[in-house]
Amino acid sequence: MFYVLFDMCMAVITFIIGILFYKSNGKGANFLSGYNMRSTEERKKYDEIQMCKDYGKRMMYMAIPFLLGAVIDIRFVGIGCLIAWGLWLILFVVLIIERHKREG
Repeated sequence: MFYVLFDMCMAVITFIIGILFYKSNGKGANFLSGYNMRSTEERKKYDEIQMCKDYGKRMMYMAIPFLLGAVIDIRFVGIGCLIAWGLWLILFVVLIIERHKREG
């Protein structure tokens, strides 16, 4: 039961963070790592509103592995949590790679 609750909490947390970024109207950009350290001239090159919407959507998608993990944990205790974190890690690495390509 612990794993199901843990997965559900992680899904809710990532989904709420995604919604907050999506609806921040560009104000959430300061919370993106690396972006908050850029100069004002560099920040003018980016569309902060669209960037926050994109990251918000990405965070909402990152909630899906935890929902799947909770469903799997109902039948196979602990396995779903492990699968959820594995899938989340893959999504995170893809995010890092795409961000590096975009900025590099």
